[in-house]
Amino acid sequence: MYKLIALDMDGTLLREDKTISKKTYKAIQNARAKGVKVVLATGRPIDGIRKYLKELNLINDEDYAVAYNGALVQNTKTKEVIAQTLMSLKDIDYLYKLSQELRVNIHALTESKCITPKWSKYSQVEADINDIPLEFVDFNNLDKDTTIVKIMFIDEPEHLSEVIAKLPSEVYEKYSVLRSAPYFLEFLDKNVNKGAGVELLAKELDIKPEEVICVGDAGNDIHMLQYAGLGVAMDNAFPEVKEIADYITLSNDEDGVAHVIDKFVLSEVTNA
Repeated sequence: MYKLIALDMDGTLLREDKTISKKTYKAIQNARAKGVKVVLATGRPIDGIRKYLKELNLINDEDYAVAYNGALVQNTKTKEVIAQTLMSLKDIDYLYKLSQELRVNIHALTESKCITPKWSKYSQVEADINDIPLEFVDFNNLDKDTTIVKIMFIDEPEHLSEVIAKLPSEVYEKYSVLRSAPYFLEFLDKNVNKGAGVELLAKELDIKPEEVICVGDAGNDIHMLQYAGLGVAMDNAFPEVKEIADYITLSNDEDGVAHVIDKFVLSEVTNA
């Protein structure tokens, strides 16, 4: 029997218009009524998902979220931190210089805002979808008390693909590198990814990997799909995500999350 469902948001839980369908909402509530823990596991900051947590009634004493691609695991009501892994100013200095060499736009997320040395439409997207401030700062003169959770290269998808092909191998030795959208490439602490975040939470709740379902669509979801007893890719998922998935559901605009919950949690089907 599955006891925990970890859901990616953009491209998975959310439809293309960034809303949750009535069918998906109902399936989630029915799963919770059966005692199944439902957790949002996202690259977004915790403040960027609060309205969805509220909509899904996931702000209670026993509710949690995995944010910043696993860099923060937190109780949604008490705000108790189960795990948090930050980056340093040395990281932003290294990646900023690399971004200049590769001619790619960059921004970083602190605990409360998106900071960038210059405006980019994709930094604006980050700020808008998460409802957080976008602040322009000189990355060469950051305040030493600045808290950096993750750093991102953001640019046109085709250019970003070219940049990825040119990344030096040491980048992969230093960081967890995740492509969360065609125009987003994320850099986090080497030990951070959604899979590690979901695993930490599952252990905290005394839930085994085989009792976990993880659902996602992008490169930053691969680790958690590999960790889960049932790793599910959306029909709209990146090809590499579908390749490692145990099951492929419908797309995010076709209630793919509801389909998974109905099939594996609400029906009589159990994990053999």
